[in-house]
Amino acid sequence: MPIKGSCHCGKIAYTLDEEPPAEALECNCSICRRKGYLHHFSTADRFTLEASRDDIIVYTFNKHNIRHQFCKTCGCAPFAEGTGPDGKAMVEINLRCAEGIDLDAIEIKQIDGASF
Repeated sequence: MPIKGSCHCGKIAYTLDEEPPAEALECNCSICRRKGYLHHFSTADRFTLEASRDDIIVYTFNKHNIRHQFCKTCGCAPFAEGTGPDGKAMVEINLRCAEGIDLDAIEIKQIDGASF
């Protein structure tokens, strides 16, 4: 069952072709802490953007490895794209923007992004 998600206004939507995850990552870096993201990482080939890139604003910081994607209309950030530690293209979805995910049933693991 693919994972579907979107921003608040619906202009940015996606499908991730995999089963819903059993765990999520919660990072304490400066942006994740402020935004409250719950991360799930996957490979870029499983991700389909169902929106125009013209509706997206991209933000990077620090090492610029992750391109945070924000909706120009509502400001919500449903996904990010970047380069994984292995050098391959990756995508991250914010599980708080995914449909039908029971966040109370997911194990949340803490990662120390503030120290990177």
